[in-house]
Amino acid sequence: MDIFFEYLKAFAVGGLICAAGQVLIDRTKLTPARILTGYVVAGVALSALGLYGPLADFAGAGASVPLTGFGHLLAQGVREAVAEKGILGALSGGLGAAGAGIAASVVFGLLAALLFDPKEKK
Repeated sequence: MDIFFEYLKAFAVGGLICAAGQVLIDRTKLTPARILTGYVVAGVALSALGLYGPLADFAGAGASVPLTGFGHLLAQGVREAVAEKGILGALSGGLGAAGAGIAASVVFGLLAALLFDPKEKK
């Protein structure tokens, strides 16, 4: 039964984050690119304020998969790299923390492009 509540928390939090993005698309003149960028910046800001870590601990993938989770990951990477390397860590920490995920998305995107033949809609 515990796994059910873990899934429920992830679904509820992730759904709320996505619903907020949909409301922004429907009710404002913001472009989707600006909203996505805003989500990353919001994740960094909430992480800097110490608010996103507890949310990610509570919701798991529901908070770490959306773009706000990517911003949180970047902020955590910078924070750790600055603690280890000093101010130069601010330049490399975010990429070091997110490098595996970025590489995986590039590789899987390449594989999808090689394996599937896209067709135009008619």
